[in-house]
Amino acid sequence: MLEMMVTLVIFLGVAGIVMTAMMQMTNTQGSVANRTAMHSSVRSATELLQQEIGQAGKIALPTSANGGPTKMVTAITAAQITDPLVGYSGAVVLDKAGGVYTGMLLVVDSGDQEENRRGHEPYCRHEDLYRDFYLTHTANAPVRVAGAFASGIIPPNPPNTLGNPSDGFNLKMYGDINDDRNMVYVVYRCDTAAGAGHHKLTRNVAAYNDATVGSDDIILDNITANPPDPGQTIPAPCFKYQVKSVSPNDYVVDVSVTLTVQSQNLDPQTHQLQQETKALLNVSPRNIFEGWQLAGAGVANRIQPMPPTVGPAALTLSTQ
Repeated sequence: MLEMMVTLVIFLGVAGIVMTAMMQMTNTQGSVANRTAMHSSVRSATELLQQEIGQAGKIALPTSANGGPTKMVTAITAAQITDPLVGYSGAVVLDKAGGVYTGMLLVVDSGDQEENRRGHEPYCRHEDLYRDFYLTHTANAPVRVAGAFASGIIPPNPPNTLGNPSDGFNLKMYGDINDDRNMVYVVYRCDTAAGAGHHKLTRNVAAYNDATVGSDDIILDNITANPPDPGQTIPAPCFKYQVKSVSPNDYVVDVSVTLTVQSQNLDPQTHQLQQETKALLNVSPRNIFEGWQLAGAGVANRIQPMPPTVGPAALTLSTQ
C-alpha cells in the first residue's frame, strides 16, 4: 500500500508537470497565432502601400483601343513655317483624344523632329494642340507622353499651395498607379481616433477625371495610435514626407509609413491585446524622384502639370 501511494504521488506530480507544460505550449501557440495573423495583415497593407507609392506620378495615355491618341493627323510642311521665330500657328488635330487634358505635355514625332506641345480643349472629339510648331512633321506623326507628375503625391503643407494637401493621416496620390495605362486618384486614410467605427486604414480609388467617388475600402480594421517619436509625447503620424523644391514645383521624393496594429483576440498568456508596429522608411516614388532630378537639371519639358480634374475640388470630394 505504501509503495502504491508513493507511486501515485510521483505519477500525479509528473502528470501535473506535463499538463502545465501542455497548457503553456497551448498558450504560446495562441500567442504565436495572434502575432502571425497580426503581422500578416500589416505586411500585406504595407506591401500595397509600397507598390502604389512607387508608381505615383507616372503619366500614361489609354491604349488606342480605349480611345488614346497615337498620331497627329495634320502634316506641317516647311512652307507653312513662314517665320522660324513664330513657327506654324495653324490648328492641328490628333486621331483620338482619350486621356488628354488641357496642359498635358505631348511628344510629337521622334528623333530630330521631336517636339513637345501642350494639349488643349480636352473634351473635343479630335484633340487640338497648342500652336507654334517650329519643325516640320509628316501626316500621322507619332504622339506619346513622357515625364512624370511633380505632384504625383500631393505635397503636404508647407510648402503646398495646391490646397487639400496630404498630411500625417491622409496620403493622396495619382497617376498610372496600376501600370495599366489608366490614371487613377488614390487616397489612403489612417484613422486612429477613439470610438467605434475608427481604428481603420482605408483606401479610396477613382479615375483621375471622375467626379464621383465610391466608398472607402478597408485595408486594416485593427490599427491603433503609433508610439510617439523619440522626444515627443503625442502619437507619431502614419505618413511622413520628404519634400524637395525646384521652382515652381514641390516634389515628394520620399515617404515613410508607420502603422501600429493590434491583435483581434486577447493574448492567452497576458490577457492583453498584442500590438506590433511596422515601419517603412525611405519609400521612394521613383517617377516623382526622376522628375525632380530632371527638373534640377533644367529639363522642364518632362514635368507634367496636374490635371485640372485633380485639383482642390476633386481632392475635397475624394476625402469625404
